[in-house]
Amino acid sequence: MFGRSPKAVKIQVCAKTDLGKTRDHNEDRFLVADLTRGEASLQPPVREHEVGERGSLFIVADGMGGAAAGELASQMATDTIYDQMVRAWGDEKEATPQRFAYRLKEAVEVANGQIHAYARAHPEVRGMGTTTTAVGILNDHVYLTQVGDSRAYLIRNGQAVQLTKDQSLMQRLVEAGELTEEEAARSERRNIILQALGPDPKVKVDLTYQDVRKGDILVLCSDGLSGQVKRDEIAEAIARERDLQTACDRLIALANERGGPDNITVVIVRFDGDGLRAATAGEDVGHQVYPLIDTETSTEPVPVYRGSRPPVPVRESRWRVIAAALLAAGVVAIAIYLATRSP
Repeated sequence: MFGRSPKAVKIQVCAKTDLGKTRDHNEDRFLVADLTRGEASLQPPVREHEVGERGSLFIVADGMGGAAAGELASQMATDTIYDQMVRAWGDEKEATPQRFAYRLKEAVEVANGQIHAYARAHPEVRGMGTTTTAVGILNDHVYLTQVGDSRAYLIRNGQAVQLTKDQSLMQRLVEAGELTEEEAARSERRNIILQALGPDPKVKVDLTYQDVRKGDILVLCSDGLSGQVKRDEIAEAIARERDLQTACDRLIALANERGGPDNITVVIVRFDGDGLRAATAGEDVGHQVYPLIDTETSTEPVPVYRGSRPPVPVRESRWRVIAAALLAAGVVAIAIYLATRSP
């Protein structure tokens, strides 16, 4: 299932970040890198390249913490994950998909430790954090690490499927059957995420994978895009634009037309090459846990509010629903939520 592709896998990529319409500074960051060449940039050799023996790396990070703390956290996340992959994976003698997936997850955990340690040493940024969706490509597979609610979608034959699963309160309520996806998208508490890089010394990284086919398109984005532009609209906008940069511009314009309440970041990757098979009906696409064998431990996720102010109160019946969903998910943090209620 994870064998090496003997022929070329080619990618085209574009990426863009935008302030949005209401924020005074941008706390989002992205990174695009060819790990084989050891180059992170949007220069032509990286925008279009063959996936080499050490793979490629794409990251979207959405910082939080106020003042300059959020942008510092997201910048530290992207820099640390890339540096760690260049160093640890680049020196890895056992260059297998299993080790690649392990090193990617490890890099995210290292980034969490560094952000947390920096915040402890600098009280002025204590509590800073960032969501991080870091995706590695090796041969004909993508490996996805998720902390928070920045998303990854795969578009195949014009249909978009979400590959990541939001680590958010609303996602837990949807899974518990207490809310529909539409209700969750409109909720006043949609900005509550269950974990981020930085606030805690350890983090639970969601590691998944997806095989890719010729013509597939991978989209990474912060919630500044996914919160305003629906999954099917993202697929439609990209299908209409052969040029990826034009597609990036169009998606950001759509989010801004709908108010642009947050920073907006998008990375689009198109797959091609003789190393990829054509898609066939019935293939699995979606959130698929990668069977990584390790013995690492992690903390349970603790809810984090990303907004500039606490969430507004909700009805008492809704509190019972939230409590039930949190308990079902094994997250004992009701006191944190109660503390955020306005008097």
